[in-house]
Amino acid sequence: MTSASDPDPSRLAAFWAARLADMPHLPEPQPAAWAFGATPAHADDLLALVIQGVKTATASALWDHEATGEPVPVEGELSIILDGRSVPRALIETARVRIVPFHEVDAAHAAAEGEGDRSLTHWRQVHECYWREHSANPRGYEPGMPVVCEEFRLLYPPVGVKAGEPAEVD
Repeated sequence: MTSASDPDPSRLAAFWAARLADMPHLPEPQPAAWAFGATPAHADDLLALVIQGVKTATASALWDHEATGEPVPVEGELSIILDGRSVPRALIETARVRIVPFHEVDAAHAAAEGEGDRSLTHWRQVHECYWREHSANPRGYEPGMPVVCEEFRLLYPPVGVKAGEPAEVD
């Protein structure tokens, strides 16, 4: 996951105000905003899977969290998901977090990530390549590296409803 380019603070604030109006039970502080993947196109592709309800999990390298100081996600945490242009498009809630060695990530997690043919083989190939090319830590990829496996729920938009550029963020 990436922070993408810096999102417009007023756009983020408007997105969050609209979500608070829709869901008054949400906590007041604005959650962190980030994008999936390493490129704008990848962010858009993965966001589309989230909105379709296909992608309900993600993975990150614990070593990257340690290298950047970015906290490991925790259950109940909210995140604003950005598209490839750093526009807020979705709101998710972390449902489960576990840290396992790369070679112990299971087929259920791979399928929940929703990418490719959703197989564990595909997941391993794609994530090894990703961490070799885009890792924020000097160790990159290793077969036994600790992986943060995060499952999440989509809170906004409703599954299957495309989050267009809402008027409240213009």
